[in-house]
Amino acid sequence: MKRTSRDIRTANRYEVLRQIIAESPTSRQELAAATGLSLATVATLVGELIDLGMVTEAGFEDSAGGRPRGLVGVHAAGGALIGVDIAETYVRVELFDLGLRVLARADEHIRPGESRPEQVVGHVAAAVGAVVARAGVDGARVLGVGVSVPGQVDRATGVCEYAPNWDWHDVPLLDLLAEHITHPLYLDNPLRACAVAELWFGAARGRGDAVVVNLGTGVGAGLVLGGGVHRGVSNSAGEWGHTTLVLDGRLCHCGKHGCVETYVGAPGIMLNLRESSPDSALLHSEDQTATVDALARGAAADDQVALEVVRNTARYLGAAVSDLVNLLNPEVVVLSSWVAAALGEPLLREVREAVARHALPRPLAATEIVLSPIPTDPVCLGAATFALEGALSSGGRRAGASSNPLPKP
Repeated sequence: MKRTSRDIRTANRYEVLRQIIAESPTSRQELAAATGLSLATVATLVGELIDLGMVTEAGFEDSAGGRPRGLVGVHAAGGALIGVDIAETYVRVELFDLGLRVLARADEHIRPGESRPEQVVGHVAAAVGAVVARAGVDGARVLGVGVSVPGQVDRATGVCEYAPNWDWHDVPLLDLLAEHITHPLYLDNPLRACAVAELWFGAARGRGDAVVVNLGTGVGAGLVLGGGVHRGVSNSAGEWGHTTLVLDGRLCHCGKHGCVETYVGAPGIMLNLRESSPDSALLHSEDQTATVDALARGAAADDQVALEVVRNTARYLGAAVSDLVNLLNPEVVVLSSWVAAALGEPLLREVREAVARHALPRPLAATEIVLSPIPTDPVCLGAATFALEGALSSGGRRAGASSNPLPKP
C-alpha cells in the first residue's frame, strides 16, 4: 500500500522522538545526522513534538567555534503509555512515562482452561486498572494502551485473526477491551513488540538487520530488516515457530507436524524432559513456568538431567536459528522472552555451538547471538511503543494538558 505524506510525516516524527528518547538531551543537528533528515525538517518536527508536550527545551551545549547549540529532551512527565503482554499463561501490564521508564506493573495469572476471550479481557482490564492506580496517574494523561497478543493479528481492525495455542479465530479483541478500557488501544503481536524493544533499547539498537527470537509458550521471530521492523504484506512475517523442523514430527497446535515451536517452546521443552527422564522431579505437570524454572536451577547446579534437556533443546533451536542466519544474514540474533531469560547462559552457550554446526561459515561469521539485555519485560516495552506510535499518528491531544505531573520512577 502506498504511503501518504501524512504516513511519512508520522514515521519521521516517530523516528525523531525515538532518537530523543534514546539520546536525551540531544541537539537538532545530532538528530538530523542520526535520522538522515534535513536540519529544517528536524526543526519542524521537534517543534511539533514540543507543541504536543512530548519534548522540551533542555538548555544549550557549546559547539566548536560557533553559537551554542540548543538541546531538546523528552518530557518524561508529559504523559503515560501502557504496554500489555498477553501470553498463554499470564497477562503482564506495565505503565511507562514518555521516557519509557516503568512507573508501575501488574500481573495476572491465566490458569489452564481460562483462555476464552472474555476471560483474558477481564485479566487485561484488571491489570490496566491496577497500574493506573498504583502509578497515581490521572487517566486523562494516558496517551494509549499497546496490546500484544500471540498469533496473527490485524492491526487496522484490532482483530486477533488466529491464535493457535488458544484456538482463537477472528476475535475482535480491541472491541472487547474497549468495553472496559477507555484509553486508545493499539494491537500487534509479541514478535513485533520484542523487535521494537530491542531496536529502541536492546541488542538491535544501531543495527540494520536483526532477528529477535521470542521463546515462550509459543515461538516466533521478530525481524528487523534495513533498520526497520518487517511485518510482511499481511502483518504475518516472523511465524518461524510454525516452520517445519522435523518431517512428520510432533503435532503442533496449528494442526501441522514437526513445527519448531513443538521442540523449543515451553510445552515442547516439557516433552523433551519427559522423553529424557519421565520420572524427573524437575517436571511439574501442567505448569510450564515451574518446569522451566526447575530446569534453569538444575542446569545452574550441574544436574545432569537438566543439562541434557537444555542441550537437546538447544540442538533443535540451533538448527532452526541457523536457518534464520543463512536466510536473512543478520548482524545479531537475540534470544528473548521468558524461556530465554530463565534458561539464560547455559541455553545461549549450547545454541551458539549448535548454530556453528549448521550455519554457513560466511553468514555465521557476521552474526552475533546474544540474550536480550532488556531488564524489564520486552513485550510490554515494545507494546508501549505501539501506543506511542498511535498517539503520534492521531496528532495527539496535547500530552501536557493535565496540570498533574506524573510521579517520578
